[in-house]
Amino acid sequence: MNRTTHFFLGANSGQGFQNLFPRFCAPEDHYDLIVLKGGPGVGKSTLMRSIGKAMEQRGEAVEYLYCSGDPGSLDGVHIPRIRTAFVDGTAPHVVEPQYPAAVDRYVNLGRFYDVAALKAARPEIVRCTKAVSAAYQRAYRALGAARQMSDSASALMLEGLDGAKLLRRTDGIIGRELRGKGSGGPDAYRFLGSLTCQGAVWRFDSVQALCPKVYQFQDAYGLAAPVMQRLHAAASARGYGAVVCPDPEHVDRIQHLLLPELGLAFVTSREGMAYTGPAYRRVRLDAMIDPACYKRCKARLKFTARVADALRTEGLDALREAKAAHDKLEAVYHPHVDFAGVNCCAAEELARVEETLSKTA
Repeated sequence: MNRTTHFFLGANSGQGFQNLFPRFCAPEDHYDLIVLKGGPGVGKSTLMRSIGKAMEQRGEAVEYLYCSGDPGSLDGVHIPRIRTAFVDGTAPHVVEPQYPAAVDRYVNLGRFYDVAALKAARPEIVRCTKAVSAAYQRAYRALGAARQMSDSASALMLEGLDGAKLLRRTDGIIGRELRGKGSGGPDAYRFLGSLTCQGAVWRFDSVQALCPKVYQFQDAYGLAAPVMQRLHAAASARGYGAVVCPDPEHVDRIQHLLLPELGLAFVTSREGMAYTGPAYRRVRLDAMIDPACYKRCKARLKFTARVADALRTEGLDALREAKAAHDKLEAVYHPHVDFAGVNCCAAEELARVEETLSKTA
């Protein structure tokens, strides 16, 4: 079945840029991994999008991997059936081939720059590049402070959580849903979304594309991670490969868990990350918190929420500032790119992918 899905390999957070590229680019997961090199405005995202659309037209399942700085751009495109992927290998997610040509290889789009013209534009390029970096640093400082506020609220609510009730509920789900034995496929790690220059972007459409049966965990205070961990452990023990979606603020915690082999997903939902699709079951974690705890902590919760929201707004403003500076940088480069050459390169790469398709037909 031709299924198009959408994820992120990078995410903006209070701990800076979070990066899943090393997991995705593991050589054993790919027959052909193409690492695109080249700076701003040279057409990396356009090339990847053209490959993805061509594969969709041929009936292939395609996975699009978006840029956390600008979700209108791509960081990668993946054709799972033929184990082929294209990724943007430039900072902040630098990718280097481990087994050149045998598994992974460079495609250098930087060769299509007019170097002499860009040497003349050096002052503007340096200025815009520094502006992008400064805006991201400002964003991460604000998001880091917001994270501390949210973690403080989570700690308060954890004191009132009925852990035994939550454990029983989780084990009941495991008993009902995780039966039989899976095919033993590997886990894939993806971010389902990120805070971006367009605000918080969450691709719950990918959940619905892969998993028609969805358990929605209403979780305003970040208490679902142990539930997700227990569900993941049970699925792994039964041989079900998962799409594991970490929390960008705590990458060691699972925020969403997808089990495509079972058509089953477990998603976390809260303000700013609201799942609005159909749900087979809705589990209200907030209802498992002692009301007395809410009452006792009400003033502190309101304060931390107000401060966290203000800080995230500051972080979002900085991400928008970074995007504006990057757009100016691309505008400097664009007139000095040989796009006819880039298009020829894209056609050559598409021909290679089609050759791989023909061998696996």
